[in-house]
Amino acid sequence: AMGKGSPPGQVKNPSAAREQERAPPRSGAGREGGSPLPAHPRSGEGGRKVPAASAPAAAVRSGAERGRGRRAMGSEAGGPRATAPGQQLRALFYVLPPGESSFRTVEEVPDYVEKSIPFFIAFIGLEFAVSWVQKRKLAGRINDGISSLSLGILSRLPDVLFRSIDLISYIYVWNNYRFFELPWDSPWTWYLTFLGVDFAYYCFHRISHEVNILWAAHQVHHSSEDYNLFTALRQSVLQKYTSWIFNLPMALFIPPSVFAVHLQFNLLYQFWIHTEVVTKLGPLEWVLNTPSHHRVHHGRNPYCIDKNYGGTLIIWDRIFGTFEAEDAKVVYGLTHPVNSFDPIMLQLRPLVHIWNTFWATPGFCNKLSVICKGPGWGPGKPRLGLPEEIPVITGKEVPFNPSVPAYLNWYAVVHFAIIMELYTGLLGTVTMLSQGTILLRIGFIILSLTSFGLLMENR
Repeated sequence: AMGKGSPPGQVKNPSAAREQERAPPRSGAGREGGSPLPAHPRSGEGGRKVPAASAPAAAVRSGAERGRGRRAMGSEAGGPRATAPGQQLRALFYVLPPGESSFRTVEEVPDYVEKSIPFFIAFIGLEFAVSWVQKRKLAGRINDGISSLSLGILSRLPDVLFRSIDLISYIYVWNNYRFFELPWDSPWTWYLTFLGVDFAYYCFHRISHEVNILWAAHQVHHSSEDYNLFTALRQSVLQKYTSWIFNLPMALFIPPSVFAVHLQFNLLYQFWIHTEVVTKLGPLEWVLNTPSHHRVHHGRNPYCIDKNYGGTLIIWDRIFGTFEAEDAKVVYGLTHPVNSFDPIMLQLRPLVHIWNTFWATPGFCNKLSVICKGPGWGPGKPRLGLPEEIPVITGKEVPFNPSVPAYLNWYAVVHFAIIMELYTGLLGTVTMLSQGTILLRIGFIILSLTSFGLLMENR
């Protein structure tokens, strides 16, 4: 009744186990609102009073903790399970089997993403080495690489203050509205969730390209004119606040602990496909999203636009008619390049453009279409715009690359490494800091990341 991996001394008798499940949870244990991250010790566990300074974060957590009791996910859960380096490496390629990645409660789910950071660094170094051997050039540029990493850090800063909206919303629906409960330790549940999470990602990803207001958030990921593993870390601050909706149907029957695993695996898999050093993968190209398929997705060539939305699998694109094989040399980036390394401007400029277009467009229905139709739409045009208006690729496109003194490049690299250390230190000590201190450090990180972008532009 208690499932595999039960700690020593756990109740074995089925009836006793059921009674234990009905019992109210002990302080700090079995929080349904838990994310894969360790619990925040200042959130009132162990009967301690929550300090006033942490009230905003506590309020966010409290919303995910409703519905305790008979429908709780398990009150005796411990912290996240430890993972071996080999397991982390296999998680990066989505080849960690159900027997090694099934957990009864959300609290037991490891933070696979955070633990993969050393592998991110190692693979980026490997990509640079292979690119040098293959083409006698590096896989990226300092300015674009720092820009991508800055956008990645910026996208994660809200998680320092608040729990994942994906899990909060999912667990709320699970606790209050689920139809039935699939067994968390069944391989069938694991594989069904694998398909469900990937299909939900396909739907969200496609809509993010076809609805202007959602594209305004997602375009951050496409704004790089390079295509390398740095680009994989180039993420939007705003996108996570709309993507969660597409996962909610699974909350009607799939346990949150299983969902939390696949949410991470689906994200991790998409890291290694952002590279040019891997060409084709043979028969795997028919089923999986590969570097070749994803290069097409990041292209601004007319044949690449709005193609290959899959996360882990490419079968959804083949089924729904959005698949395109890699053909002519891909030119990366947006059809109308932003030409900036400023992370704040990259996040907000598309929203400003929509705002200005909204007020400049006549007619109420047309104004709504500016928000809800494609980014290429205009009055009298099809929903997604006219294909002939996509700029033609000549092959002579030059990436935005302002010339800066070498010492400025080295300064930016060293200072960015210091900010990275400050960011990882903040993650490690956030449980011991006041809200004011946390906000000041976040502000300093944002100021520094913006300064790097301006330096790279000679501003």
